[in-house]
Amino acid sequence: MSGFTTRPELRGSFGMVASTHWIASAVGMSVLERGGNAFDAAVAAGFTLQVVEPHLNGPGGEVPIIFQAAGERPAVLCGQGPSPAAAVPEAFDGMGRIPGSGVLPACVPGAFDAWALLARDHGTLPLRDLLSPAIGYARSGFPLMPQITEKIAAVRPVFLEHWPTSAEVWLDRGGAVPDPRGFHRNPALADAYERLLREAEASARGREGVYDAARRVWREGFVAEAILDFLADPVPSGTGEPHRALLTGDDLACWSATYEETCSIDHAGLTVHKTGPWGQGPVFLQQLRLAEALGTGDADPLSADFVHLVTEAAKLGFADREAHYGDPRFADVPLEALLSHAYAADRAALVTAQASLELRPGSPGGRSPYLPDLEFDADASAADRAGGEPTVERSGAQRGDTCHLDVVDAEGNMVAATPSGGWLASSPVIPGLGFPLGTRGQMFWLDPRSPSALAPRKRPRTTLSPTLVTRGGEPVAALGTPGGDQQDQWSLTLFLRLVHGAAHPLEGDLQAAIDAPMFHTNSLPSSFYPREVVPGELVVEDRLGAEAIDELRRRGHRVTVSGPWTLGRLSAVVRDPASGVLRAAANPRGAQGYAAGR
Repeated sequence: MSGFTTRPELRGSFGMVASTHWIASAVGMSVLERGGNAFDAAVAAGFTLQVVEPHLNGPGGEVPIIFQAAGERPAVLCGQGPSPAAAVPEAFDGMGRIPGSGVLPACVPGAFDAWALLARDHGTLPLRDLLSPAIGYARSGFPLMPQITEKIAAVRPVFLEHWPTSAEVWLDRGGAVPDPRGFHRNPALADAYERLLREAEASARGREGVYDAARRVWREGFVAEAILDFLADPVPSGTGEPHRALLTGDDLACWSATYEETCSIDHAGLTVHKTGPWGQGPVFLQQLRLAEALGTGDADPLSADFVHLVTEAAKLGFADREAHYGDPRFADVPLEALLSHAYAADRAALVTAQASLELRPGSPGGRSPYLPDLEFDADASAADRAGGEPTVERSGAQRGDTCHLDVVDAEGNMVAATPSGGWLASSPVIPGLGFPLGTRGQMFWLDPRSPSALAPRKRPRTTLSPTLVTRGGEPVAALGTPGGDQQDQWSLTLFLRLVHGAAHPLEGDLQAAIDAPMFHTNSLPSSFYPREVVPGELVVEDRLGAEAIDELRRRGHRVTVSGPWTLGRLSAVVRDPASGVLRAAANPRGAQGYAAGR
């Protein structure tokens, strides 16, 4: 990739941080400057994102983290809390699908425990140092942006009619939407974090002891008590219908974040690492296998041929995602078969010069696929203003959804994380804490045939999908993006452009690859209510060019042309182990993401 870039690709040898918000990137870099490592920087940036991007994530949400400590093996830290023990299909009788708002779809909040565990085991700094920036922005104020106030305005009627605790935090006096040019404070969240620190520091000795104490306070102390007090009575959803939450004190106390092995494949001399099939991460790997079988790497990465091949592979991979993925503790997911060269070759034979309008899951290892009951009305929408994930309009316009961050330091430690959930618009604020619960349970199916069917203490099959890349056992790249079902489309396109669009893999200009015109398909099952699918729809930025767009339409794609800078919020960091040179870049779309480094 070459030509115009919105910003320079950052290059240095000290450290790099890239994220979806400039403040989080600055906080992460400040931690590196004070002597912290990549893990310290990632955790401080992650806590900060909860404050400055409250419409995209929060303390009540979740985070998958893929990382590699220098000299060690890559690993996944699962910060995805499971469903409550009482979460059985019968609890949702008469609903058809699990709602997208309120407290009924709440899973165990996983983000705090995961961040704290990562810092305890791999960081070097005290918890107070890593929480202080977030506390400072919550206490003194952070700059609002139109994306935040637009979301607040959209759910303002819900706040005023049903969620007074949210109105108290997010609306000005008299119930007005805050000025998008102003600063906003969340003193309740600042107080909660400061109390957590005081109690943890008073009850434990040593750095690791304080982290463990803080995690206990979160899941068994005043934080858990405030959550349970709030859930003692029925709580209204976004439509105003009261529901009694399924989440209990036992659910909170019994869970903690866990380490597990990555799911990986080799490609072009690199090894790509993703989460297991409790997330959608393996669909990235399936698409890579299909790219190999289809020869996608030989196509010009800005051509109609490239877009067509990537899109058709995505349709096949994501059909398999819905048919076969789920928490492997509960579902027998045929990963080996799904990621095999032979299966990819069989699936690639389905791709022709014309766009497919069908949902075509495969039968890996002879396994019969699950075919979900989907909504095929492209204009279908939930009556609940607060429901679902606030992700991407069909046209590609961003509504916000999730966050992402990548960090690498001079020692070669590398982190990729995609925090999400606990959005301000989907569930009411818990009094005394300043944040809502998450609604990730909406991603379960109630159909018992599905591998991601609802079950007690099961992880929902999420869309959160950070990526780590290694070469010869050493970490060389971390990347990712928000975007719900688009995450493993935009990230894959970036990866293919970096690997096959340069003379040597990963040596192309990161910023140019991120800036290049992006695209995605909606011809796949949505992970969020109302679970719509739009057969054949392909969304492209108009910068792809009229000639390529006309050719894609000729091939049968139902093309929706989006604005020139609308699709994706990618960021990435890269390290060359031989030279020690570090690089970083971040998405200019939305004028919010930034990379920092030297």
